[in-house]
Amino acid sequence: MPTLAEYTDVYVKGAADVRAAVQGLSREQLLTRPIPGKWSTLEVLCHLADFEAIFADRMKRLIALGDTPLILAADDKLFAKALRYHDRDAEEEVVLIEATRGQMARILRTLTNDHLQLKGVHTAAGLITLEKVLQTAINHFSHHLPFVLEKRKALGV
Repeated sequence: MPTLAEYTDVYVKGAADVRAAVQGLSREQLLTRPIPGKWSTLEVLCHLADFEAIFADRMKRLIALGDTPLILAADDKLFAKALRYHDRDAEEEVVLIEATRGQMARILRTLTNDHLQLKGVHTAAGLITLEKVLQTAINHFSHHLPFVLEKRKALGV
């Protein structure tokens, strides 16, 4: 089982991975849907930024509130539909991801491995731990970044 420090290092690296994945793309390339039926790169980026705030909130609730706090579920389809992803700025989204992960990393580095077992009640998934939320945040980027690279390839970038 990884330590909290090891998780935190991988978590922080995710922000650099996102920046690298979208580096050098024009606004037009960010908005293009080169693969039919899939989100544009900007939509993926906005989704990642929106859910970074959600994952950070979940971790903060687990750390600060104790005694199995309520952890709210979120619907990515509703976010994408209502939050006007194509009107948003890619650099701002990357900066939000970097700032959120940087802040959370500073918080996580003050904790011990025992904190990974802090528990909360997720409104859809039931009982979850800080470790699970951190793993989910890490895996969220691992899941979505290959799609960005696939789009880059389809655009010939």
